[in-house]
Amino acid sequence: MAHSKAKTMFILAALASVSLIQGAPAWANGTSGYTFEQGFPTAETSARAYDDADLQRAITAYRFWYPTVSVEGIFNGNRAVGINDNEAMGVAAAGPRQVGFTLNSDTPYGSATIDVSKGPMVIELREGAYIGLVNDHNQGWVQDMGIPGPDAGKGGKHLIVGPDYKGAIPEGYLVGHTPTYKNVAAVRALPVGGDQQKALEALKAIKIYPLAEAADPKPIKVVDTTEMAMDSTSLKWEDNIQFWQKLNEIIQQEPIVEKYLPMYGLLSALGIEKGKDFNPDERMTAILEKAAREGRDQLLVSAFDSSRPDRFAWSDRKWEWAGLVPDSAQFETKAGVDMEARDRWFAQAIVTSPAMFRRTAGAGSLYWLGARDGTGAYLDGGKTYRLSIPQPVPGKLFWSVTVYDAQTRSEVQTDQDKAALRSLFELKDVKGTEPVDLYFGPEAPKGSDNRFIKTVPGRGWFAYIRIYGPEGPAFDGSWKPADFEEVK
Repeated sequence: MAHSKAKTMFILAALASVSLIQGAPAWANGTSGYTFEQGFPTAETSARAYDDADLQRAITAYRFWYPTVSVEGIFNGNRAVGINDNEAMGVAAAGPRQVGFTLNSDTPYGSATIDVSKGPMVIELREGAYIGLVNDHNQGWVQDMGIPGPDAGKGGKHLIVGPDYKGAIPEGYLVGHTPTYKNVAAVRALPVGGDQQKALEALKAIKIYPLAEAADPKPIKVVDTTEMAMDSTSLKWEDNIQFWQKLNEIIQQEPIVEKYLPMYGLLSALGIEKGKDFNPDERMTAILEKAAREGRDQLLVSAFDSSRPDRFAWSDRKWEWAGLVPDSAQFETKAGVDMEARDRWFAQAIVTSPAMFRRTAGAGSLYWLGARDGTGAYLDGGKTYRLSIPQPVPGKLFWSVTVYDAQTRSEVQTDQDKAALRSLFELKDVKGTEPVDLYFGPEAPKGSDNRFIKTVPGRGWFAYIRIYGPEGPAFDGSWKPADFEEVK
């Protein structure tokens, strides 16, 4: 009898088990956080799933389209001071008053918004020490100019051709094809011998005009913005609904870029679609604002707390490569686009070019990021640090250390009104083979005035070391800077 009862209990348990397998899978019992009844979602589950899916789509879309909205910040920064598209180019010996993601004071800059919707535009450089590029509205690389470009610093006429142009392309031009109408042209003039004014004049000699006027060009005007306070960032949009409003404006203005079709599909699911009005309801607005905050924060984690071992420039230092994919302006690898590297770069910086990421001797320039001291602690604006730079620095041209506010990703703003120590300027008297000590903190240590950058208590900061014309020891480990060391 006992045996029969045990057998019956076993059979009932087996049947119950089969019932669970066939009719009530594990996810139906709440392990996913969703509730299903007889295999169907409850109303509460459906509502939550829709919200969760839209938030996931929105965060992915935010991270992908961030470079597009970021470059719009450059365009709007120019427009705010009267430098309109196809009408003017701004030039500046930049400093902390020009707010822009990791802009620097090493060389004067020139930038203009190039609109090719009405036909190709010409950018004419004379022979000289220029480093320039054109990026499209998504910060995709279009063309290098100057020393890293096809003119190799010997001068030339660069022709930027848009997606709709069907006309003939005349001979004698260095041609770059762009998939968007709006493009950023950015050019630096190297201050050879420390002559900053001469470099500014070289920028003012650049000519930009429509191809249609090539026979009798009337170049756009040049505006010196050195003393102007400018904001060329997307900071005011990046954590709220304005991010999506700006992105929608761009989607409406620009042609569809075919290789991004899946990402346009994500936007369509969120209510942003070319040819349609963007009017998110209260639910979608809340989701999009949350996605902007969380997406931005995820980008900053990629920028400043990556877990990738390949980020380190040297195994015994805290310095990291700012760009994680060598030689590719689009972060392409054999496995596909490195989205983490892409996120990391655009959270910190603007514009791309293959020349910016090369890790070979003779490359245009290289950038190392320092956000932590030698103990691994983040750099604190209320503390004082020493940075020892071995001499000579392996660069054919010059080198610098620039300090950035971690929240704005722009040069620190203090009453010192500078954020960089440069071999052509503040450090021009550094000679020999002994290391030079640089200082950073709220107050200058005694005797360090010309080798000191002021920081702000209560605000974190990070630094870039830049070497222009880097040589072999910068890559093979035989030369390397010290870590930041706190001075008690």
